[in-house]
Amino acid sequence: MSELRKALKDFSQERDWEKFHTPKNLSMALSVEVAEIVEIFQWLNPEQSQQLNPKQKSHLAQEIGDVMVYLTMLGAKYDLDPIECAQQKMLQNAIKYPVKS
Repeated sequence: MSELRKALKDFSQERDWEKFHTPKNLSMALSVEVAEIVEIFQWLNPEQSQQLNPKQKSHLAQEIGDVMVYLTMLGAKYDLDPIECAQQKMLQNAIKYPVKS
């Protein structure tokens, strides 16, 4: 994750884009990219959604990449690691939703 954060920071700095990467803009861009994932599945039935063709899968990979980029950049604004955030959330969920025996 730290390598990705550094690569994204370098990429943005080289293009002088950091001025556009406010938390507001990053969260809005993240929302748009998630919507693009939804669009891939929008008119598929449940079976089709589990059997993407190579073109659909490639498109999904690109959109997941975009989501990861914006999520990582947003987390970096607050010194939050998305992987650590997810791990903490899973611990909270385990308490909130215990396994029933």
